[in-house]
Amino acid sequence: MFRMFRRSILLPATLALLLASTGAQATDKLTLLLDWFINPDHAPLFVAKERGYFAAHGLDVEIIAPADPNDPPKLVAAGKADIAISYQPQLHVQVAAGLPLTRFGTLIATPLNTLLVLKDGPVKSIADLKGRKVGYSIGGFEDALLRAMLARHDLSLNDITLVNVNFSLSPALLSGQVDAVIGAYRNFELNQMDIEGHKGHAFYVEEEGVPSYDELILVANPERMDRAVLRRFLDALEDGVRYLVNHPDESWALFIRGRSALNDELNRRAWRDTLTRFALRPAALDRARYTRFAQFMYEQGLIPEALSVADYATILE
Repeated sequence: MFRMFRRSILLPATLALLLASTGAQATDKLTLLLDWFINPDHAPLFVAKERGYFAAHGLDVEIIAPADPNDPPKLVAAGKADIAISYQPQLHVQVAAGLPLTRFGTLIATPLNTLLVLKDGPVKSIADLKGRKVGYSIGGFEDALLRAMLARHDLSLNDITLVNVNFSLSPALLSGQVDAVIGAYRNFELNQMDIEGHKGHAFYVEEEGVPSYDELILVANPERMDRAVLRRFLDALEDGVRYLVNHPDESWALFIRGRSALNDELNRRAWRDTLTRFALRPAALDRARYTRFAQFMYEQGLIPEALSVADYATILE
């Protein structure tokens, strides 16, 4: 079982200068669980680690990809890890279910979700979905996205046929099994299809009736978190984002260092398309934006009530 912010002893010969520059503080160890396997969505974390920003802020951050992507928030809530990368929609649902979690930072500050169709296919507008098949991976939130998007075009879920394609979104669309898919990421599936010789067209959820939200957030257990330590984590992460935006090519080299399997065409394109979506101020919190999205989740029947922002998000001073 992970212990929160374990202390480790610094090696005096190699880290004396670091101790002097950080006020001779001991290193705080943090365990960070990703939401999925390592990919360009996580770039600032690895830049911060490779550039030594975490160490400069007195932190030893262990980054772990989960065996099951559903586990990280639950493990943090149970006190078995310090930080998890999660999703804002998921946070609302989990807090409503009683999990002790709070959002204390943002990694990706825009939605990545899209409704995806073939560019040369029959669907030119969302209104063209009437009587057609739409594939999805996970019910619930994706249904809510689709319902809101359809409503802007005087359609409902009753006007389409939903098909569970599991996580085979692009293959289901390319094979003709469905006419559109909901839940495709604009930085991955669009590029994946193009690499395979098929142009896609994305309808962006935030332009079609869904309030904008943070795609990837940082969550901790409010009953266990050390606010001062996590504030230093956010400062180091901001350093990583700043370097990434200013030096994308050098940052790519850092990202694939020791991870050669990531050095492929899809990840290079996803890297390019994700750069503008990272939160430049990871600690910032737009309460009005979170309130609007909570109300959307409530109106879609995904949570029993729209809680106060203070119940699930915090600003670390």
